[in-house]
Amino acid sequence: MNRITASLAAIVAAFLLSPAGAAAQAPVKAAVFTVAGHSGEAQLLQLNGKSYIEVETLARLTKGALSFKANRTTLTLPPPEPAGQAAAPPAKPGFSTAFVQAGIEEIAVIREWRIAIVNAVLNNTPVSEDWVAAQHRLADKNLALASAAGSTADDRSAFPLLSAEFNNMQKLSELYLAMRKQSEFISPDTFHSTPLEEQVLTCARGFVAMTENQIFQDQPACH
Repeated sequence: MNRITASLAAIVAAFLLSPAGAAAQAPVKAAVFTVAGHSGEAQLLQLNGKSYIEVETLARLTKGALSFKANRTTLTLPPPEPAGQAAAPPAKPGFSTAFVQAGIEEIAVIREWRIAIVNAVLNNTPVSEDWVAAQHRLADKNLALASAAGSTADDRSAFPLLSAEFNNMQKLSELYLAMRKQSEFISPDTFHSTPLEEQVLTCARGFVAMTENQIFQDQPACH
């Protein structure tokens, strides 16, 4: 804007200081004058190798304001428009590599957690509360990492499914521990009568298949 102001000031000064009879001294040539960054154009007069433009026209092109006081004419230019914030780049389709890795690690921990409980019920070999607590902490940590890794629209859409899988696995684990406290033997038929175990398994498979396809698809089993 300083460069434009200086150029415009020079043009105005040249026009104001030109001799009154200059037009009679040499032929006048016409050209087109524009201001970069402004719409519109005006006629530029060329006389004796110099260029002139009416100050009123200059003010119109630059959206400036003219003021007159005694023998002084002032052209006030509008302040420069603030540079707009750069538009955020559109989110890339599909899943980010970081989110997929974190999500698969979370599913792996949940799978190990689920298999251990299922085998404990089938073989009547108890799983300790300390081991369950350790799996819970690890799964909770991986879930937080997956949340932080999400950077695409598909990542953000898939994260609630991963979070729901964690919550369902926690419910399944709590169910096992509650039944174990009531009896040393848990009937597999009784344990599997609830849909939680199958729901956790189906959600895990659907989540893995979805990330392999690189396209978000809702997984009803996760809800």
